Amino acid sequence: MTIAIVDYGVGNLASVKKAFDRVGVASVVTSDPKMVERSEKVVLPGVGHFSSTTALEARGLQAAIHQAIQRAAPFLGICVGLQWMLDSSEEAPQVKGLGIWPGACVRFPPSVKSPHVGWNQLELSGTSSRLLRNIPNGGFVYFTHSYRVPLLSATTAECDYGGRFSASVEQDNFFGVQFHPEKSGEIGLQLLQNFCSL
Repeated sequence: MTIAIVDYGVGNLASVKKAFDRVGVASVVTSDPKMVERSEKVVLPGVGHFSSTTALEARGLQAAIHQAIQRAAPFLGICVGLQWMLDSSEEAPQVKGLGIWPGACVRFPPSVKSPHVGWNQLELSGTSSRLLRNIPNGGFVYFTHSYRVPLLSATTAECDYGGRFSASVEQDNFFGVQFHPEKSGEIGLQLLQNFCSL
């Protein structure tokens, strides 16, 4: 199995790689579009500003991701990687996302501290999720973000912080999580193992 962890200049790449190592699955951190295009699975980590995703197109990685997902390779977006799967984000309205799901990411309301950093509970939707298999309802995972994905028809788990938002989404070969599985202990490792087992 080849899992490509896309390197576009941001993200906890080493931490994500180590997490896959812990579940016993080989992965490679790469900025090579050809390697991304032919990988069996693709992971897009991300931290920081939504505008950083413009590097994907500039480096030829966006087209490579398109090619991979068109042949049904499972794709996992983490944090900003999930946000990029929507049309856009209020953080950088001029930057287009992948457009898998409609809508825009929005900032947390001023009633709560932003960014949302730390552990929060998952509320599973009750729909069958391959990515969340064997993950308990109410389990704690680790977040760090200032913008959030609204609830979607593809939402499989949500969180409450200044209102409800998508913590996990899933549709066909598309998967995304707002939290960081590489920082979320055993639950995060279980999620990565589930992704590897798809």
